[in-house]
Amino acid sequence: MKTILHHAEAGQYGLFIDGDYVPGSARQYVDSINPARNTTWYTITDAGHADVDQAVAAAARALRNPAWRSLTQTARGGLIRRLGDLLAVHGERLAEIETRDNGKLIREMRAQMASLPDTYYYHAGMADKLTGETIPVNKTDTFNFTLREPIGVVAIIVPWNSPLYLLSSVLAPCLAVGNTVVVKPAENTTASTLEFAALVRESGIPDGVFNVVTGLGETAGEALVRHPGISKVAFTGGTETGRKIARNAAENLVPCTLELGGKSPHVVFDDSDPERAASGIVSGIFAAGGQTCIAGSRCFLQEAIYDTVLDLLVQKARAVVVGDPMDPQTQLGPLALHSQLDKVKDHIRTARQDGATLVTGGRQPVGEGCAEGLYIEPTVFTEVTRDMRLAREEIFGPVLAVMPFSDEAELIRKANDTVYGLAAGIWTRDIDRALRFARDVDAGTIWINTYRNASFLSPFGGFKQSGYGKHNGMEGIREYSRLKNVLVDYSGQTPDPFVMKLG
Repeated sequence: MKTILHHAEAGQYGLFIDGDYVPGSARQYVDSINPARNTTWYTITDAGHADVDQAVAAAARALRNPAWRSLTQTARGGLIRRLGDLLAVHGERLAEIETRDNGKLIREMRAQMASLPDTYYYHAGMADKLTGETIPVNKTDTFNFTLREPIGVVAIIVPWNSPLYLLSSVLAPCLAVGNTVVVKPAENTTASTLEFAALVRESGIPDGVFNVVTGLGETAGEALVRHPGISKVAFTGGTETGRKIARNAAENLVPCTLELGGKSPHVVFDDSDPERAASGIVSGIFAAGGQTCIAGSRCFLQEAIYDTVLDLLVQKARAVVVGDPMDPQTQLGPLALHSQLDKVKDHIRTARQDGATLVTGGRQPVGEGCAEGLYIEPTVFTEVTRDMRLAREEIFGPVLAVMPFSDEAELIRKANDTVYGLAAGIWTRDIDRALRFARDVDAGTIWINTYRNASFLSPFGGFKQSGYGKHNGMEGIREYSRLKNVLVDYSGQTPDPFVMKLG
């Protein structure tokens, strides 16, 4: 097996703790599959409690280490900027690793890697701009102010669909504030995070600030979340796992930022451009194989434009080029996991049993280059009702439920008829309607005449069972700092010790 791994020996990875690659203590291993070939291409260590203890201890030491703790904010920003520079140099190799690991298109992974340096540059610039406030109080001879400081050791649990992109949305603000971290990547897509660790070391960021423990959620993940040395947990993934993580973290009264599932409404009104809207819907559900939390999986078409847009959608779905994700011409690669392929096939089977009409797709393609991989065709259903599993549950695959609506009031009811609240999109030329939609729909991100359009400058996070907390922008930096109040009495007077000074 020819490998592009940077440091792995014989296709096997260890852990990254305190600035070095180390073997796991348990000597238990997990295979990682290349989903386009359905073959194992490396193995990872399934870290145990002792490994997690070692990583958290390293992060705790680094938090107190003057080499990190006593850096000026500007100097800390310089190290973060250096990390961004290294990502710019090594982006192509990291993109190839992620494509082999999770089957996402090489052109999409190149675009993600190209965006990461700017993410770190932004947060490098924010490192010395995180300010407190001077707060007036109704007391004489009193100085009252706030300041922000690192929250501590942050556990970052990363999903398999965009490992470095989603890691960076948490890591960059953590570093900007001065935290230290222990990262647990998804067991299926670990290679890029461990390769990235070498860049963190090369950047000059002190040893122990960034640590990686690998393995299964029920072993390494649970040990990390429940560890008493953790000050905060950041998790991106499924809602059920998010609930479990929140319960485990709560035992130590540790706060969480949870970016969870979605069942996002994608809406087309009859005054929109049908071609542009149909292209946006394709982007929302078939890009990345639908394996994104923001997937616009519930498509609502206004009755007057329903047939026109549906015909365009079907044409575009059938024209999608399915194949090798390393080929720049491919538009849809494989699903990332065997379990995900089984889940998507089960949803398709259940939807047909429930009475939904399969308009196109729904099968595993058998063409050249697809037969051995974890592929599923772009799939469109109509005749979907609100009570169907297809309309209620997150699928995380290229499966679209298309439903009609008549007017705006009906649309808002249908759009909000979900336990999730992550994202929503609308296509219309009526700005009044678009802004009412943005106001009335329960979602953390609203797209108007666009979809799947993100920026590290903009806060991102959901409502309801899509989680809580924000990534990106100044809100993301606040998530990984803690606010302290300082009050100074410079009157020189001795007050009554038995009377609290209120007001």
